[in-house]
Amino acid sequence: MRPLLLLLLALCPAGSEAAARSVSLRGSWLIRSENGSLELLGSVPGCVHSALLQRGVIQDPYYRFNDLDYRWISLSNWIYSKKFILSSDIRKAQKVKLIFDGVDTVAKILLNNITVGKTDNMFVGYSFDITDVVRDTNTLEVRFESAVSYAAKQSSAHKAYPVPPKCPLPVQKGECHVNFIRKEQCSFSWDWGPSFPTQGIWRDVRIETYDICHLNYFTFTPIYDNTAQEWNLEIESSFDVVSAHPVGGQVAIAIPELHIQQIHAIELQPGERTVELSVKISKNITVETWWPHGHGNQTGYNMTAHFKLNGSLSIEKSAKVYFRTVELIEEPINGSFGLSFYFKINGFPIFLKGSNWIPADSFQDRVTSDLLRRLLQSAVDANMNVLRVWGGGVYEQDEFYDLCDELGIMVWQDFMFASAFYPVDPGFINSVRAEVTYQVRRLKSHPSLIIWSGNNENEVLLDMNWFQIPEEDLPIYQKDYVTLYVKNIKKLVLSEDKSRPFVRSSPSNGIYFSNPNSNNFGDVHFYDYSRDCWDWKTFPKARLVSEYGYQSWPSFSTLEKVSSAKDWAYDSKFSLHRQHHENGNNEMLNQVKYHFRLPQSTDPLSTFKDTIYLTQVMQAQCVKTETEFYLRSRSEIVDGEGHTMGALYWQLNDIWQAPSWASLEYGGKWKMLHYFAQHFFAPLLPVGFENEDVFYVYGVSDLHSDTNVTLTVRVHMWSSLNPQCVHVTKHRLAAGKAVPLYYVPVPLLLSKCGACTRESCVVTFSLVTDDGYSSPTNYHFLSSLKEAVGLYKAKITASISQQGDAFVFNLQTSAVAPFVWLDVSSVPGRFSDNGFLMTEEKRTVLFYPWRPTSKTELREAFHVTSLASTY
Repeated sequence: MRPLLLLLLALCPAGSEAAARSVSLRGSWLIRSENGSLELLGSVPGCVHSALLQRGVIQDPYYRFNDLDYRWISLSNWIYSKKFILSSDIRKAQKVKLIFDGVDTVAKILLNNITVGKTDNMFVGYSFDITDVVRDTNTLEVRFESAVSYAAKQSSAHKAYPVPPKCPLPVQKGECHVNFIRKEQCSFSWDWGPSFPTQGIWRDVRIETYDICHLNYFTFTPIYDNTAQEWNLEIESSFDVVSAHPVGGQVAIAIPELHIQQIHAIELQPGERTVELSVKISKNITVETWWPHGHGNQTGYNMTAHFKLNGSLSIEKSAKVYFRTVELIEEPINGSFGLSFYFKINGFPIFLKGSNWIPADSFQDRVTSDLLRRLLQSAVDANMNVLRVWGGGVYEQDEFYDLCDELGIMVWQDFMFASAFYPVDPGFINSVRAEVTYQVRRLKSHPSLIIWSGNNENEVLLDMNWFQIPEEDLPIYQKDYVTLYVKNIKKLVLSEDKSRPFVRSSPSNGIYFSNPNSNNFGDVHFYDYSRDCWDWKTFPKARLVSEYGYQSWPSFSTLEKVSSAKDWAYDSKFSLHRQHHENGNNEMLNQVKYHFRLPQSTDPLSTFKDTIYLTQVMQAQCVKTETEFYLRSRSEIVDGEGHTMGALYWQLNDIWQAPSWASLEYGGKWKMLHYFAQHFFAPLLPVGFENEDVFYVYGVSDLHSDTNVTLTVRVHMWSSLNPQCVHVTKHRLAAGKAVPLYYVPVPLLLSKCGACTRESCVVTFSLVTDDGYSSPTNYHFLSSLKEAVGLYKAKITASISQQGDAFVFNLQTSAVAPFVWLDVSSVPGRFSDNGFLMTEEKRTVLFYPWRPTSKTELREAFHVTSLASTY
């Protein structure tokens, strides 16, 4: 359901002379620059950049170097204006309000040349009383101030002590002082994104009028009473009573599917009033709970709250109610110092499998319903059950959380503070308090949201003294940290929402400024681009790893749209400009060189495309190795560490077409990593690794019951499509565990497989349960592939046919081929599998298009790459 519809539901009522009315001000507005040099029509919701693009004043802001060329847009002040007419019955209402659900960011609001309010926080809704200002014909102006200029002025006015960072690193090509404005931080630039500090009315705007009283907001939280073993639905309704006398009546709460029909008497005194109700659901009523993806259904129930007040005023609110419990378990672990850190949903321990979400576009009006669903469905299709909404972006639109509820994606929700310190003057704190209250009330009814986190990495920055603050001044910043995140944000969250846990920061160990990135407490962020990512001993055996990853480049078809032929080289000016992570392009190549040969084509374009391919191979293999280490660490303690219960790699999606840590390119195309995630996040998975020349296979199960499994281990020579040997063993695999199933010294394994050596052979392995459920086939390389013996350039062909809405690619290969990559250029869609190790002559892969296409179009666009074809 769209956000606008949700808002209008609260106003409902039909047939009542006192009913509220809403007049939308969405649509076309006049936009002009403050100096009068530009005037054009633009859309609301929207921003100045989008309006300029739609009117042909500028090119695609993402094209080549336009992020620098269009800085003038963000440095200018802009004015939005709209004329509208209100009928006399609307003007004569007791209360007339102007409502903004989102203003980006600093603005003065004038109605009929009278200032009715100001805004300075992108993350709150604004309501202005215009009862005495409104006329029949009205002129509304929103006069914006450049966010860049405002942030600089706020920083300059903070005289007591510096609040770092002043500016982003030069490689990020961004703007300064973003921590002094409550705005999407990454809009000032990030190490994966451009600098586009937008201005505009980015969410809904409308006029609301009413008599007697009005429902301002309606929220609810299902709470399970363990003692009574029943559910209580706690409902909170906030009213603005404009009547001079108390307003009485009743509210009827109905959940038909649960046979709930309860009536409560209420009486509202004049002014702002809140009504709190508790609806008890008898334990004799069977309530189906909401489960994360892969663990059960996402059952929800339709609820209506019908307020009948003073006999004539009728207000009805409809919503979807989901029942689920969430617990963050932090308790001692035998054999390990510290505490556990894992989640139970409905009493069942859940291993968090997922990624981190950033804004899907620099311009939020381009984040459509279709795009949201495509990105979130891609997460589910890769067997993810959680996304962390990172704290440097935005609190996402209602539809994002609705889709997460529907799809079973748990949400780790950061508050929007990231990698910086912040002022704590009264004005800033008051703005933050309004933001936190607004967002918690808006989001807390979503079952998908399982935890609030105060910020991204600010605690670890303080602990590391990242900003090199003099030792004697550190207590000032520690005090500010406590003021912002503990005395204000935490206190507010716990008072507004008792249904889910809160942590001060990610990462955090629960102890102020004392090794927040500890392996023995809380969650961990981990990055290391210098050491060989195939060495699993590099990685932390932590309780939960909420950030980790490696960069890669997006596909050529994605880059091609925003570049020209002169840009198509790895060391071009464009390639260096697009890389916002210091030394990132070299780090990727250095990691590639550990195990692969660099491209050897004499054609520069082929070399560029092959290099892109190799960065994706490297990224996929690195994140696979690291994730599988975390997966197999869930049930063991080694040297006092382990019991890992979550792996959220950085990051899921891209904000533009550039190198990044993402597994989905801008627009949603799957990188090789995302196809790998589909395998390593599977509910049943064999994980192989070596330690001291011994090869091990662990069985990892997210199933809810113990099961018998058959493990099949095959050894293939690179030079043959027939396996050299096959080993089959049977095992009992415990539910929700990772346990060793198989081990053998590598020399012994090879000696039983003919002429195999580490360089000439590869190991594959898979699991199947007694009832026929199969795991993905996994593999283990016995040497670096640049040392592989007998690895031929495979000739891979495909015949294409249509099967319903999908297309069937029947592949045939002349040789064993690692990292087989199927590409159909810019035809949007995804394959059922990709980037795979092809050890059999024939294989069938499906392609699921995201728009209508044909065999002819796919055949013309089709291209296949495998590792040896880059030599």
